[in-house]
Amino acid sequence: MNTTAIKDVEYEQPLAGADGATCSTKHAWARVPPELSPAERAALKDRIRRLLKEKNAVMVSHYYVHPDLQDLAEETGGIVSDSLEMARFGRDHAAQTLVVSGVRFMGETAKILSPEKTVLMPDLDATCSLDLGCPIDEFSAFCDQHPDRTVVVYANTSAAVKARADWLVTSSCALDIVRALKDAGHKILWAPDRHLGAYIERETGADMVFWNGACIVHDEFKALELELLKKEHPQAKVLVHPESPPEVVALADAVGSTSAILQAAREMDAREFIVATDNGMMHKLRRLNPGKTFHEAPTAGNSATCKSCAHCPWMAMNGLADVARVLETGANAIHVDPALIPRARQPIDRMLAFTAALKSGQPAGALVPHFGAA
Repeated sequence: MNTTAIKDVEYEQPLAGADGATCSTKHAWARVPPELSPAERAALKDRIRRLLKEKNAVMVSHYYVHPDLQDLAEETGGIVSDSLEMARFGRDHAAQTLVVSGVRFMGETAKILSPEKTVLMPDLDATCSLDLGCPIDEFSAFCDQHPDRTVVVYANTSAAVKARADWLVTSSCALDIVRALKDAGHKILWAPDRHLGAYIERETGADMVFWNGACIVHDEFKALELELLKKEHPQAKVLVHPESPPEVVALADAVGSTSAILQAAREMDAREFIVATDNGMMHKLRRLNPGKTFHEAPTAGNSATCKSCAHCPWMAMNGLADVARVLETGANAIHVDPALIPRARQPIDRMLAFTAALKSGQPAGALVPHFGAA
């Protein structure tokens, strides 16, 4: 029987801000499932297909998880997407059981939106440095210091932090929502990713104060190494996720969420790209763009000295064997305190309503006064 390897990964520590807020994550670890043989993969996929039908279940997978989990989700009527569309899909799908492959906040968001459904995850210890670095007690105290500000939090946060927020955003809708709030006269308290917050501040001109968190993967992209890689591939366009440091964002030809990166790769007049986001995205980028070449942006170190190699160790914890196991046994069900759910759902519903209205052509400015701050 395969045993699960323990992977200990050390990352650079975000610097403490003047207000003392910082991400306390020094080590990230992951139980990385072993690579399966072709026969094992085929057998597990067949087993999962059968179980999904038996359990009235659907797979909801993030772009950063193993390609097998992405492909199987799409093959069985599920979805592969960013956290915004994962949340919307899980809420609206008729399945009674959602199997969420990603990190814990994604499963919690699904449960908040669908408390009547069973939400299962391959590994409940798959988490996020942004979530770990924003504990509710310290965050609440930070909010209490700024009572005049509208609290906007990134999706990569706990249910308790969401319940303290006025608005939730993902990287695909953050600019639109903050810009609309700013135009309506709101001052913003932003958490937890400081790089994404600073990018939004630069782009919108909003009055913002920041929690000092960082994604341990995106934080490791390096501008100097990226410039050197650009010299090796002078025709390549650079696609960057806004959780990256500002020096890296400054070198980008396109900046955006995972969905925006996919769109840029499809629409830009280029055959070669350098991509600064989790390398789990490479599978979808290459599948959707045959004939185009994608290079991973460099992180801290090279080869054996590479610390992250641009892949989230917690995303790597998701595997086919655990998907089959949780479907068979009901293990790893997500539970959210029922007392938190109504309040935690408010900022999520605001985000989903805002993005749906924007997509249907309603002006953004008309959406904020209706919802306002909590």
